[in-house]
This record gives sequence, structure tokens and C-alpha cells, in this order.
Amino acid sequence: MFQSPAPVADRPLASILCGLIGQGIAGSRSPQMHETEAKALGLTLVYRILDADRMGYGADDLPRLLPMLGAMGFDGINVTHPFKQAVIPLLDSLSDAARALGAVNTILFRNGQAHGDNTDWSGYRAHFLASLADRPRGRIAMIGAGGAAAAVGYAHLDLGATHLAIVDPAQDRAAALADRLGALYPAAQVQAIAHAADAIADVDGVVQTSPIGMLSHPGLPFDPDLLTPHQWVSDIIYFPLHTPLLMAAQTKGCAILTGGGMAVMQAAHAFALFTGVAPDSDRMLADFARATDAAVAP
Repeated sequence: MFQSPAPVADRPLASILCGLIGQGIAGSRSPQMHETEAKALGLTLVYRILDADRMGYGADDLPRLLPMLGAMGFDGINVTHPFKQAVIPLLDSLSDAARALGAVNTILFRNGQAHGDNTDWSGYRAHFLASLADRPRGRIAMIGAGGAAAAVGYAHLDLGATHLAIVDPAQDRAAALADRLGALYPAAQVQAIAHAADAIADVDGVVQTSPIGMLSHPGLPFDPDLLTPHQWVSDIIYFPLHTPLLMAAQTKGCAILTGGGMAVMQAAHAFALFTGVAPDSDRMLADFARATDAAVAP
């Protein structure tokens, strides 16, 4: 169990201390993304991985862990599975997006207060606009209804989607997400659909937010033969960058969007919150691409 130490003296503003809490995150690329960009900007930034699996903490420890991190001088932390919802009652304030989504992926420690924000949705939104802004996006099918789906669905509704069909094997979870997003955007038709075939028919694009297609969850989330060449397909998975679904969609002539850009852009938005300095997102994307190429090189 964690014991919070007495507060330490503030560190010089010239240095920034950040980190990531979550489970099974030893392989995260967040340290590389944040530290590389900070170095390019002449900032001193250290980004630490605080893996629950290695450190032995869980959701019940968060009431002690978060104050401890603030007292240790952390300027902010990112939050990933399975703590994005669990941290919310422990925070002093929330951004509008974090409150609407019921999920926090970025926490700032300022003046003894902890503020929660969500850059998953804004990162995906920026990535989509940079790559597929000219594509129709009024009618969307979304595969998966987890925490990432909430952010991505919110982003598409913010971009003007008028129809969002959500498919998940856990139909109650899909229905709950449809209710949440529908309440935020009452002018849009947001509904849970039982079968992918019914959701994908006649939509402009399909966004894949489930873990199916990751190296640890191989396979396809739905039959690619359901796709037509005029549709676009987005997958938020970035390891591998080109999932089996995206490769199948590309073969059918669909425009595709990999998950790397979302990973980078959510990090870029969090970086700006942590440091107060706008990063060069194009440089971060290029750095991420080089690191990805190096990781898959023989």
C-alpha cells in the first residue's frame, strides 16, 4: 500500500516531470515521444513509466498514489487502461471533455490541485482531419464500445456525424455508450447495433476501436467483405501499425487511417498541457514513424 510523503519543495520551472499510470504499459512509446520532442524544443523533461503490473498497485491504491505523485513533484501524468474512469472521483476539477466522456487520460498537478483532461478525443480528431478531411463523415459505424470508443465517437460527433452506429459483443456496453453520446449530441442518431453487417451497410466510414487486430489479440473484428471501396476505414491500434483489417480494407480500395497518428496527437496535446509549450506535431509524427520502422526492421 502506498503512503504519501510530506510535500517536497517545488522544482525549477525549467524542468518537467511526467509519467504514465496503467497496467501492462512497459512497452509504451510515450517516454520516447515526450522526451524526444522536449529535447528538440530545448526543454528538460523526464517521462516515467509507472506500470501497475511491475509496481503492484491497483485502483484501490489510487487515492494514495495520485497525491504522492503530486508531492514528489510530478507536473502531470497520463492515464491509461484500466484507470481512466477510476481516477475521476479523486480529481479536483475536470475539463468539459473529460466530464462529458467520463474518462481522463491526462492529469495536471498545479498548486496542490489535480485537474483531469482528455486528449484522446482531440488527438483522434486532429489525426482524422489531417488525413481524411475531404472524405464524407456524416454516417459512421464504430466497432467497439470501450473507453477509446467513447473518445473516438465523441470526436466524430464533434466533427458533424449525424449517424453513429456502435457495435460491441457486450451489447449492454454498446447501449450505454450510445445513450451517453446521444445525450451529448441529441440532434444526431446514435444507436447500438447488434451486428456489424447492419451497422456497416450504407455508412461513409468505419472506425475500429476494439483490441482485435493487436499482436496480443490477433484476428479481424468483422468480415472485410462487408466493406465497399467508397468507404474509409480507421483503426486506432498502432502495434502493429497496419492491422489485418487495414490491409484487407486497402486491398478493397478503401482509404485507410492507421492508429499511429492518434497515439502521437493525443501525446502532443498532453505535452502542451504538461509544459505550456506547443510541440511540433509534424516532427513528432516523423519521429514516431522512424521509431516504428526501426521496430519492424529485420
